[in-house]
Amino acid sequence: MTTLYNKTALVAAVLGTLLASALPGPAYASSHREAPFIARAPKVDATDFYMFRSFEPGRDKFVTLIANYVPLQDAYGGPNYFALDPDALYEIHIDNDGDAREDLTFQFRFKNTNKDSQFTVGGKKVSIPLVINGGAIDSVNPPGLNVRETYSVDVVRGTRRGTSRSAITNASGGAREFDKPVDNIGNKSIPNYAAYAAKHVYDVNIPGCATPARMFVGQRKDSFVVNLGETFDLINIKAPAVEFLASAEKNARDDLADKNVTSIELEVAASCLTAAGGSDPVIGGWTTASLRQGRLLNPTPGGNIGASREGGAWTQVSRLGMPLVNEVVIGLKDKDRFNHSKPSADAQFADYVTNPTLPALVEVLFGSAGAKAPTNFPRNDLVATFLTGVKGLNQPAKVSAAEMLRLNTSIAPVAAGAQKRLGVIDGDNAGFPNGRRPGDDVVDIALRVVMGKLCTLNLGCAPADAPAGALRFTDGAYLDDSFFSVGFPYLKTPLAGSPQQ
Repeated sequence: MTTLYNKTALVAAVLGTLLASALPGPAYASSHREAPFIARAPKVDATDFYMFRSFEPGRDKFVTLIANYVPLQDAYGGPNYFALDPDALYEIHIDNDGDAREDLTFQFRFKNTNKDSQFTVGGKKVSIPLVINGGAIDSVNPPGLNVRETYSVDVVRGTRRGTSRSAITNASGGAREFDKPVDNIGNKSIPNYAAYAAKHVYDVNIPGCATPARMFVGQRKDSFVVNLGETFDLINIKAPAVEFLASAEKNARDDLADKNVTSIELEVAASCLTAAGGSDPVIGGWTTASLRQGRLLNPTPGGNIGASREGGAWTQVSRLGMPLVNEVVIGLKDKDRFNHSKPSADAQFADYVTNPTLPALVEVLFGSAGAKAPTNFPRNDLVATFLTGVKGLNQPAKVSAAEMLRLNTSIAPVAAGAQKRLGVIDGDNAGFPNGRRPGDDVVDIALRVVMGKLCTLNLGCAPADAPAGALRFTDGAYLDDSFFSVGFPYLKTPLAGSPQQ
């Protein structure tokens, strides 16, 4: 008979194997540095994507879209901090007819302007060495800001590179250019960062949409949580499952607790995202970043001449819809390919979903102790989770199998404080995998789903297909809706680089 001690050790090893097998690069999170190429290009590395019915009071008819970029930001990371790439194209895509192709795309382009702050020294005006600021920052584009970061946004209907392109404009005055707040340098430069950042929340007009939207782009506290250190310390996970220790779900630290991230956020009326006529309330969403195909390095940069010149067609280098897919589903040899691909081409990755390797690896290593992988092939439960949406929950009326986050916009949001962190598998149908809210603990959910949790709910398979499906795996890094604000932009104020004034 397997003792309680051995069961605990087994589950620890199983969880560690699941996590360690998903770690091709030096960091593990929802999508932080998950593929070889993107680890070399952090400015265009999408880390998390959220899509949910807004739960701020009075905003329940809206959908919030959040695309996080630039992982593992240390708050003190000056002097350049973490501006987005002016040579990149950041996009959020919406498929509202289930054909795995974008019907609506929001395109963000960024620009950095060197204001060249100068001091007079010995009768000569000389540019200051500080990159970002030379004085107090308390308003939009203040005199003390040395580098001004701005952005413009277009909405494209149909294919993302099509001609049906229109500018999103400020509802107050009609401007097409928006200021992005500088990162949270510290309390001396920015005494009240929350108030300063709030001045960069814009009401905007989206052509073709009668209802104004809200928009924010700027640094936030990293919204993901994960127990990273113990996983790499020879799978030193102390409390992996709540069956064995009641406090297991809160027993480990969040190794991203001291990190910031950069968020691109839109809150759009649900009626502006669904198909015309509202015949199908289900939408799919994902975010991508693209770079130009060519780069020519300048051997003598300076003045107004940059260090490189970019050219050629846009080439997608980052992609994120459902969390953890490129980490725990896609094989290492195809991780870069996945980041460069579109949902319409996802048939090439089908085997990773229908015949996943992680559960099989768990059984090979720990089968003698009783661990059993799900036995239903193809894994229709994972097909529903990752590729089609769950029938009766968030599957479109007509659907082509493709990886993206899917949201049924007809399901009412759950107020902050009442949300269940495990979403659908705990009876909260407004949560993951029906979209994704900031407080949905997708690590714990994904660990349970890959080992057959949906089979225990008769979703795509039967309980008998998943002998370990009832095990409540956890990484011990706790997350729920108390970690976030109750209204837009939802993610918390970023950590300050210099907390003392």
